[in-house]
Amino acid sequence: MSDLNNSSILITGGTGSFGKKFVQLLLEKYNPKRVVVFSRDELKQFEMAQKINHPKLRYFIGDVRDEARLRRALKGIDIVIHAAALKQVPAAEYNPMECIKTNVLGAENIINAAIDTGVKKVIALSTDKAVNPMNLYGATKLCSDKLFVAGNNLSDASGPIFSVVRYGNVVGSRGSVIPFFKDLRSTGKLPITDPRMTRFWLTLEEGAAFVEKCLGLMRGGEVFIPKIPSMKITDLATAIAPECEQEVIGIRPGEKLHEIMVPSDEARNTREYKGFYIIQPAHHDWGEENANEYDGQQGQPVVEDFAYTSDNNTEWYSAEQLKEVID
Repeated sequence: MSDLNNSSILITGGTGSFGKKFVQLLLEKYNPKRVVVFSRDELKQFEMAQKINHPKLRYFIGDVRDEARLRRALKGIDIVIHAAALKQVPAAEYNPMECIKTNVLGAENIINAAIDTGVKKVIALSTDKAVNPMNLYGATKLCSDKLFVAGNNLSDASGPIFSVVRYGNVVGSRGSVIPFFKDLRSTGKLPITDPRMTRFWLTLEEGAAFVEKCLGLMRGGEVFIPKIPSMKITDLATAIAPECEQEVIGIRPGEKLHEIMVPSDEARNTREYKGFYIIQPAHHDWGEENANEYDGQQGQPVVEDFAYTSDNNTEWYSAEQLKEVID
């Protein structure tokens, strides 16, 4: 994507799993003017700097809760990838206001600071848990998604455009169930909340590549959703520890049996493309000509009651395929 060449790019939460992968992608494939990692943890920045050392890479300590610090960090920045969030479901339930301050008020700060400092594009990372949320984390990410879509209403013709990328569970990301299962292998038992449970699943490389693609496609206000495989939690447990007994412990508070990335209520605004869906904003100023054309494709409307859920998916990982991905 040519926009990434000769541009200044800032990644909030840049020391996280996605941030590190995306920084590597930028430095390997493009020639950016500079890449700024914006995060609040100095130790993670120090550790990342030991592994990724590049003359165009900068580290900026700050918190998305601090709008003044964001304004300083965004001066001269062209593109923002917003990956910072509090993501742990139990922690969010116990500390709801802290989650709201980061995920909701932090999103508002990003929007205001981007408009005021002349940023060109902002793309925010979301989650399947933002759809029909059952827990506080999902509710804050739904709020965040709505704020970024609406951010286009605040921006003038020369201001930034805002879009959202929504995807499911990421192999190897912080909070993934994989290291948890691996740690329990020695006990001979793996806890399974419900044997029927399914989840969307993609690798860090796939997630970073999809964000890269969407940066080139976005016009402002879209929610981009990749077509990715589903997996059964029992198959994942088998892939990690086939020798272990799977002990059903019951579904946890705020947890869903299956995840949703396109709810049926949004079907009327959803277009299907090869490899992805787009939920278009209810109001936009793109004009009607080629309004549905992305990536050289004319998007097709989905059926009226369409929903993209992890249990009705047409693509699935088997236990054997999951083992290959994990390895």
